[in-house]
Parts: sequence; structure tokens; C-alpha cells
Amino acid sequence: MMLLKAVFAIALLMFLPASFAWAEMPDAAKSMFEATSVTDRNTALSTLETAAARDPASAYAAGAGEFFTALELLASSLHRHGFESPKSFMLPLMQLPVPDNPNPEPLTYEGFRAILVAFRDRLEKSAATLGSVPVGADIGMVVDLTRVGIDLNEDGKLASDESIAAIMASLSRGSIDTSDAAPSLTFRFDRADGFWLQGYAEFLMAQADFWLAHDFRNAFDGSFHMLFPRAKLPLQDTLVPLDGGMSGNMFASEWRFADFISLVHLVNWPVVEPERRRAARRHLLEMIRLSREDWKAILAETDNDREWLPGPQQKGVNPLTGLEVGEEQVQAWLATLTVAEDLLEGRVLLPHFRITGKGINMKRFFDEPKPFDLVLSITGPGIAPYLESGKILSSDDFDQIQRQFGGAGFLTFALWFN
Repeated sequence: MMLLKAVFAIALLMFLPASFAWAEMPDAAKSMFEATSVTDRNTALSTLETAAARDPASAYAAGAGEFFTALELLASSLHRHGFESPKSFMLPLMQLPVPDNPNPEPLTYEGFRAILVAFRDRLEKSAATLGSVPVGADIGMVVDLTRVGIDLNEDGKLASDESIAAIMASLSRGSIDTSDAAPSLTFRFDRADGFWLQGYAEFLMAQADFWLAHDFRNAFDGSFHMLFPRAKLPLQDTLVPLDGGMSGNMFASEWRFADFISLVHLVNWPVVEPERRRAARRHLLEMIRLSREDWKAILAETDNDREWLPGPQQKGVNPLTGLEVGEEQVQAWLATLTVAEDLLEGRVLLPHFRITGKGINMKRFFDEPKPFDLVLSITGPGIAPYLESGKILSSDDFDQIQRQFGGAGFLTFALWFN
């Protein structure tokens, strides 16, 4: 479930940085979001960071700017090494629509870890900046998602095809209409949405820290040529055909499918930085706390002005999701947060399909890290050290929550709600 959530999280996260209003934002924020070059954008962001300590609006804008530059840092690093997206939900952090690079630079395992570290550390800075905004700050900023973007191809420009709206449409396989006749993609973001964005920064940090907690060199050397087919990885010349056939969905290519099977087999990762695995749990708990703060703020709102995430009292269909939020969905989401927190704190155990009478203590899974073997975790032996007797989450518990979300389904609302 967490893996599936991550897939759509990347798509949603790509347009979060546009959380600000042209009329009400500080001048430097307006400059940042109107910039057509990376240089101008970064200059404005630096000004906002300087003003953040004394001005909540500047801190809000700076935190979001730091968030989307983290995404840009990841995307541009992938582009530099000739990344080709597998377009699969199995690899959620690898969904960015990075343009082709005919002359990529070589990539090493150490270099890939450095990319993850830089991405994660930039997200941490964003979360800290957003967290400095007072809870009751009066924030109200409106932005057109077609006007804000990130530099995907490292040319120093912020082009129209790199706008958040264009990226979002690519991630959704074109299901989002960005034509002139499409519904407006302008939203008014407020203090609640700052909690939302900060929560997603914590979620992505959890993903990065989990990877970095382990030594995944064998997986990198043995399968990552499916993602970087021309970056001179160890088995590139042996296993990867350089005459095409690597683009598109991994399951439409026999080469990529074979390499994906290799990846699954090679996810047997020793722990090298145990504190990062413990940190991943803390990030997820912080995400839950921020989601509660988000909904507390949403439910206290009395306006109804182009809401990104409306409460039941704010009627109207969201132009992106096509959904309207009711009281039943909010209560179901708050119940979901309680279940997730109970799992991460070890108060409730996660069931395993072939084990009865015991469940997985997820707090111990993170806080007492042992080598992570994906296949053995699925089949059972890999999670044996974390099995305990106690209250086990039942399928009926989760089915009841799912039913409250209605026909749109739990995942759709979960990825939107955070």
C-alpha cells in the first residue's frame, strides 16, 4: 500500500510548489514564480530565505521553493546520467518525465547515493522552513499551475513544457487537460496547504532514508542499467541492447522485464546506516502529525475560494481530481491516520498472509534494522524477527475505511489528502 501510494505521490508532489498568490505574495516570491530562468528563480529564492525568519509569507514561499528545487535537483541529476523512466508503479521515485539525453555522463553507485542524499537533504531544508511558519499565520496565495515549472533538461530555462501542469499531465498519461479550454488550474493555497506540502516532504524523506540505510550496490550493479542504459554501468555492454527497445513501460520490453526481475532478486540489502532506517519511521510519524494539523486547519476555514483541498463545508468539485470532500471521507481519513500511527508505534501489528496468530511489529522493523530481503519478506522468513503476538490489524478494519471513501477509492483520496 505504501508503495502504491508513493507512485501517485510523485505525480501530486510535482505541482505542490505552486502554492502561492500573485497578488498577495512578497515581491521576491512573485519573481520566483514568474521566473523563466533558473538563475532568476534561484536569486529570488535566496531573497525569500533571507527574509524567512521575520516574515511568515516569505518563509512559506521559501519552503515551497526549496521543495520544488529538491524535485528539480533529482530530475536534473537523473537527466545528466541518461535516465529512462520505466513508467512503472513498482519504482515510484523513478516516475519523473525526464527528457532524453543522448550524451549522458557515467554513473556509479556512490554517485547515485550522492543524488539521493542531496535530494533528501534539500527536502529536509524545505520541511524545516515550512515548519517555521506560525500555525495561525494568515496565508492566502493564488497560483496558475501552468506558469510554474522546474528545469528538467538542465538548460537553465523554465520552459512551458516544463511547467507543473505539463509535468502533471505527463505523469497522468495525458488524462489531465492543459489546453486553453480546460478548467482553470489556478488554486488559492492557505496555511493548511503548507502542512500538506511539509507532510509530503517528510514522506519523500522517509523513502530516501530507507534506501540510504542499506547497501544496495549489488542491485545497482546488476539491474540499474534498465534505468540508465548509457551511463556505463557494469553490465551495460553485456545485457543492454543499445539499438533501442528500452523506452516505455518496463512490462512492454523483454529486456526491462528481465532486469526488473533481477532487481527484485537483488533486493537483499545489508544495513549500513541504521539511524536512517529509524529516521524513516520518524518521518512517517511526522507526516501523520502534519496531516492532522492540515485537517484541523481545513475544518476551521470559513471561506471557499479555489481550494486545493476543501473541507466538507467548502462545496465544489476539485478541477484536478473531479472529487468533492464530504464529512464521511474526512472521518475515514482521520481513522486511517490513527491506524497508521498505531502500526508505526507497534500498538497494532501488521498481518502477513501466511502467518496466523502473530503480526509484524513495524516499530521494531524500523528501529531494530536487519538486512532487508524483499522476496523473503513477502514469503515470510524475512519478517520472522519482527513477529509478535498481540492485536493484529484485520482486513475488516481496513475494508470498513475503504467503503467510506466511496466509488473513487481509498488510494485516490489518500494521495490527495496526505
